[in-house]
Amino acid sequence: MTRVFSGIKPTGSVQLGNFCGAIGRWVDGLPDAGSPAADQRDQVFCVVDLHAMTVDYEPETLTATTRQVASILLAAGIDPARCLLFVQSHVGGIHAECTWLLNCVAGFGELRRQTQFKDKADGSEHVSVGLFDYPVLMAADILLYDTDEVPVGDDQRQHVELARDLAERWNHRFGNTFVVPRATFPPAGARIMDLQTPTKKMSKSDDSPQGVVRVLDDPAVITKKIKSAVTDSDNDVRHDREAKPGVSNLLEIYAGVTGSSIDAAVTAFSASGYGNLKSGVAEAVVEYLAPFQQRSGELMADPGEIDRILRAGAELAAERANAVLQRTKRSAGLLLP
Repeated sequence: MTRVFSGIKPTGSVQLGNFCGAIGRWVDGLPDAGSPAADQRDQVFCVVDLHAMTVDYEPETLTATTRQVASILLAAGIDPARCLLFVQSHVGGIHAECTWLLNCVAGFGELRRQTQFKDKADGSEHVSVGLFDYPVLMAADILLYDTDEVPVGDDQRQHVELARDLAERWNHRFGNTFVVPRATFPPAGARIMDLQTPTKKMSKSDDSPQGVVRVLDDPAVITKKIKSAVTDSDNDVRHDREAKPGVSNLLEIYAGVTGSSIDAAVTAFSASGYGNLKSGVAEAVVEYLAPFQQRSGELMADPGEIDRILRAGAELAAERANAVLQRTKRSAGLLLP
């Protein structure tokens, strides 16, 4: 079976793009319940809270958001009976130790060239070493689970390439130790864009709250945001990302949440204008999220059950990751107890 690893940071609030894109892909890739593949738990999902510490944050918010993101994953269909779900810091000692080992073969120059580090550090008076070393921790996250595939967006491509480079470098120097992972990407056109700036991806950490539909937003808030979406000066409903990015984004959202094609979405609204398009998309999104929001609310009402599920996942994750860590230490010549 192909081993898949994905992580999600508990920063901001999960938005529609995450939900329909990354999380939707995760759920679709789960094996059938009760199958031998489900028992193997080869789909590994992690709430990467240590990564969230690389920028300024409030401790109470991190605690709450970590549990909330876990509840969102569970409500979306990430079934711990068919996959491995845990919080990164619950296996943090193993991840941190593997990061140190990988740091010893990582180059300062290749970390300094990481695009996300350069973007986030640009103009900042204080840049943490954690932010600089973020890609090596991500590499440890991936390599500790003998990962074959890492489903990511294009913005994470460089980080997975670094994980590949470090794995190959380690294997060349110390012998065959790590599985060399590969990145997989969503189909072209699968991204949901910001409602106010439809030429850029919707982001859960965005500073444009009116452009982002958060999956736990009240239905009235969702409706208002979608009805306020930027379109263009005419009233022609057609799909053309270059000429009509706002309209195209709404059509793609509608197709995504209803399971229809883009062509079917265009047919449904081509004769009705932008007002009806926005109303139809808003209704479809609210209906799509309603059962999920109800389930998430039920889970958050019992945080002890969420914590129990995460503890169980961490126990399995620690067993699997520690086996890889010991193999790595042995290959490096460290004296094991």
